[in-house]
Amino acid sequence: MKDAEAILDIKRRNRDFFQPFEPIRDESHFTLEGQENEIAIGIQGAQNDQSYFFGIFLKKNDELVGRIALTGIARGVFQNAFMGYYIDQKYNGKGYATAAVSLCVEIAFSELNLHRVEASVMPRNLPSIRVLEKAGFRHEGLAKTYLKINGAWEDHKIFAITAE
Repeated sequence: MKDAEAILDIKRRNRDFFQPFEPIRDESHFTLEGQENEIAIGIQGAQNDQSYFFGIFLKKNDELVGRIALTGIARGVFQNAFMGYYIDQKYNGKGYATAAVSLCVEIAFSELNLHRVEASVMPRNLPSIRVLEKAGFRHEGLAKTYLKINGAWEDHKIFAITAE
């Protein structure tokens, strides 16, 4: 909860930058209460082994610059999670997203004992595709009209990485 204000600051400053890649959000999302609620949901998800949310911090000064999450965790024969992430625009292109994705994959396999991590990206989001490729994800296909982003059903490229 101590990071709620920093997350809110990132969300507010990057609202226009993030919007083409996110669902349309209610105004409550851009309030401290909204961010505290998201954190509470994340904590509950971790307690139920359904999702794990992590802050992305700079080593040099512990500044919060983004978030990465493993969600929709399926156990049993699947052992899969979906990954999503965002980085403050002023830190884009500096390797932080790639490092965060790589570290999150390591946690997924070594600590959470997952077998597969999947990420979906709109084909025009070339920087995010490059992040996944650099982190070792393979392209598996195209999901047509997969997610409703910024008010429109968007195709997404599906990427995945497995423990082996």
